[in-house]
Amino acid sequence: MRRSTPRPRLALVVLAVLAACAPGELETTATLPDGVHGPALPMGSATTAGLGAPVLAEIVASMQTHVDAGRLPGAMTLIARGGEIVHWSAVGMRDIESGDPLHPDDIFRIYSMTKPITSVAVMMLVESGAVALDDPVSDYIPGFADLTVLEEDGSRAPLERPITIRHLLTHTSGLTYGLFGDTPADRAYMASDLFGAGSLEEYIGILEGLPLLAQPGERWNYSVSTDVLGYVVQVASGRPFGEFLDERIFGPLGMDDTAFWVPEEKRDRFTTHYRTFEAGLEVVDSPAGGRYTRPPGVESGGGGLVSTASDYVRFAQMLLQEGELDGVRLLRSETVRTMRTNQLADDLTPIAVAGWIAPAYGFGLGFATLLDQDVTPWPDHDGMYRWGGLANTFFWIDPVAGLIAMVWTQVDPFLVHGLERSFEQQVYAALDQAGTAR
Repeated sequence: MRRSTPRPRLALVVLAVLAACAPGELETTATLPDGVHGPALPMGSATTAGLGAPVLAEIVASMQTHVDAGRLPGAMTLIARGGEIVHWSAVGMRDIESGDPLHPDDIFRIYSMTKPITSVAVMMLVESGAVALDDPVSDYIPGFADLTVLEEDGSRAPLERPITIRHLLTHTSGLTYGLFGDTPADRAYMASDLFGAGSLEEYIGILEGLPLLAQPGERWNYSVSTDVLGYVVQVASGRPFGEFLDERIFGPLGMDDTAFWVPEEKRDRFTTHYRTFEAGLEVVDSPAGGRYTRPPGVESGGGGLVSTASDYVRFAQMLLQEGELDGVRLLRSETVRTMRTNQLADDLTPIAVAGWIAPAYGFGLGFATLLDQDVTPWPDHDGMYRWGGLANTFFWIDPVAGLIAMVWTQVDPFLVHGLERSFEQQVYAALDQAGTAR
């Protein structure tokens, strides 16, 4: 589908490039152009915020190189510092077949970047007293009291301790995905109908019949734990999970385009999801009639949301400001500080998912968090926390530098072309160039 009318948001691409390439012409805070959907954050000057403009220009050029080589359909990059967006660009296509250009505020499938949002929802209920971190999950899902661990020899072991809300938030529940390992439990997941469930209730019912791969608390394993948390939110709040997110997070933060599906009137901004193969790119999910064009059976707290850069940067800025944005407070400061602090014992770290974020990360309550900046080969540093999504959408928050950065595309497989890390190196090179890195 090609857009039927020109969109004024194209001016935002020009503004982003000016912020990177012509610092002398943009020393004061700029105004976001008409057509941005949602309040985003104020637009500011890169040089005033302490980022070197020449390196920021290289970010746009490097993303364009990926597009020109046929490696990516398009890419969006955003940097915010001091509460302002100081770099925001998009190159390439929203949809290759129609020749429709990607715009910075188009709608993306964010997959596992849903997890931090669900984790915030849980911690809001913790603060209100509706949930406690050390509550057994069986208080909300009685069938979880009877789960067993599937051993390598095929035997079943009873639970030595209950799965708690804390275990779910830290991915130490013993649950799995089935996608990243080959244990007997992983194979049981893949043989089940879990991912074909027609409702969140059915999803939980299937999980109640599946085994764990480890005793709760004994192993970090990336899993469906956050989907279970979505159901806990539903039970504890007494309202559908999606309604809770709308009323308590998306509405208060002005995240107008974040949802579990894209209605027809927004589909001219919805990106196409591709897969790389030898001959180029092929479509995985269409914005015209794909799975996100209708309400889902399962509102997945682990990976079901779509969002925009302007929405997600507000969510991230709320976290950077320790729970508050524009006079709206979602969480107490001490809660956010706990969430971004490693919660894992030494013998469970460092974590890794398909080789990602090793060798220096632990896990807080919803995010990967850096353990030791002297161990990582990347320009990470202590205090940083981050996560990403399956189709290569990434964000990180750097409280030390007061910075949020995002790079998003819509391509499989995960970690394609080292996109996240090369972008990160450029971001910190821009800080180094301006002498404001750390």
